[in-house]
Amino acid sequence: MKKDNEKVKTKNKKDIGKIVTRIMALILAVMMVLSIAATLIYYLIFMA
Repeated sequence: MKKDNEKVKTKNKKDIGKIVTRIMALILAVMMVLSIAATLIYYLIFMA
């Protein structure tokens, strides 16, 4: 019984890790898109 419980705990930790990495990747992707959009808007306003 003890070994089964340990397996469940490690699986949960791996799942949490996957979720955290996905969230971080999503945040970074959104930041990249926003920064590109902001740069384009900046150039359109100030360089035109």
